[in-house]
Amino acid sequence: MRFMTTSDKPDHASETPAEPTGVAAQDWTKASADPQYRAAVVDLLGALAYGELAAFERLAEDAKLAPTLADKAELAKMASAEFHHYEKLRDRLTEIGEEPTLAMEPFVAALDGFHRQTAPSDWLEGLVKAYVGDSIASDFYREVAARLDTNSRELVLAVLDDTGHAGFAVEKVRAAIDAEPRVGGRLALWARRLMGEALSQSQRVVADRDALSTMLVGGVADGFDLAEVGRMFSRITEAHTKRMAALGLAA
Repeated sequence: MRFMTTSDKPDHASETPAEPTGVAAQDWTKASADPQYRAAVVDLLGALAYGELAAFERLAEDAKLAPTLADKAELAKMASAEFHHYEKLRDRLTEIGEEPTLAMEPFVAALDGFHRQTAPSDWLEGLVKAYVGDSIASDFYREVAARLDTNSRELVLAVLDDTGHAGFAVEKVRAAIDAEPRVGGRLALWARRLMGEALSQSQRVVADRDALSTMLVGGVADGFDLAEVGRMFSRITEAHTKRMAALGLAA
């Protein structure tokens, strides 16, 4: 699921959206009358909140690998932005009567496991993970946000705003490849691994949470049907390919 707000928006996100209908046209007060929909949104906000908290921690760790003081300072600024996103989600969960730590708890093991399995070995792998790997989750949440009530959608899209890592990562990775072209092959393999792990992790987390999975395959609010789930993952894969090209890597 959500790991970091480092995504540049995929092309399809810039298209003029269709006029919201159903729950997507309702506010939280009306939409949350459906207990299953409410549970799905609480899960969504909990997953996002823990993702933002983990992103803050990871950026702080990545800063230790930064080759220059300027790079270290840039990552510190991004880490601060991630923590502010976490605070927004935490405050919203409290506002709707939910305990933030309880909402986050179901996602701790899965997200921590993902990060253990994809721990970068150096500075460049960390940048690629933030830009490519985490962006897959951002695309997933943007897709889901289109089906949320107006209040929840506004919050989710706000915390998915790029913290500046996208342009920073592209600049640094492309410069490294220009300086040493063989680095590109290693990073391309790394990015492909991240793609598989991120998609698998997203699917596992959703499958473990009944309300979220029901929202995606239909049955809660204006959920996706199975065909739309397939199209959604096709769009996410297409956006990944474009990000790889931006980095100068083969998908």
